[in-house]
Amino acid sequence: MEIKYTIQGLLIYMTIAAYLLAFVTTLLRRPKSGHFLYLLGFAIAVCSFGYRWYHVRHVPLQNLFEVFLCLGMIYPVSLFCRRVLRVGSDAADMLIGAIVLFPAGFIFHADPQQLPPALQSWLFIPHVAAYMFSYIFMLMATFQAFCQLAGINPKPGENLLSPEESTYRIICMGFPLLTLGLILGSYWGKLAWGDYWGWDPKELWSLASWLVFLGYLHFRYMFGKKHPRINSLWAIAGMAVIIITLLWVNLSRIFSGLHSYAT
Repeated sequence: MEIKYTIQGLLIYMTIAAYLLAFVTTLLRRPKSGHFLYLLGFAIAVCSFGYRWYHVRHVPLQNLFEVFLCLGMIYPVSLFCRRVLRVGSDAADMLIGAIVLFPAGFIFHADPQQLPPALQSWLFIPHVAAYMFSYIFMLMATFQAFCQLAGINPKPGENLLSPEESTYRIICMGFPLLTLGLILGSYWGKLAWGDYWGWDPKELWSLASWLVFLGYLHFRYMFGKKHPRINSLWAIAGMAVIIITLLWVNLSRIFSGLHSYAT
């Protein structure tokens, strides 16, 4: 546990506080106040990300501290899911925003690092950004899957999709981004290391997460809504593999590879 007594740390803690207040306020059935606090938290998160960008002199997507800092800017994805996909999980999204910022605020160090030569490529931003967006979508889908398993449904009159349908809709948005991240990473590997595939642990687990969600889409296409609990469990398993890809592969000494700079 590491508390950051810096401007960067203050911005992160202010964002977490705003998200948690928004979550509590929404639960107390004051949605307008909750939405204002949620938007305020997002504005602070953008300032925090911009401050980090200015501080390190490159797009802050290099290590796990910067990745979780980026994931904290969840508001646009949340708004898209509600307005376009008709998925209602504002309170959950506020809590997710606070949770994904916790590692940046209390676990990973914020010491600035120079961008290694392997990351000095035009593919750096689109490759990592595609994965970040896909991870947020899949995390939201996982929450909907838990709601389906718990029997939690939208209130009548809200014009929102059921949790099972919501899980599917969100994964349909996240899976193409997951695919794009995998393709861009493969092409980047060809440019940087001379081959499209190097059997690196991070590459293998990224492929594993893609295959799990591909299996989910195939299973749901074949059997539709006949097995909603299996659909939900499959989506949750996919998120578990993403967590392994993002955290365990980077932090465990078991999986040493070309992506060790991500720690």
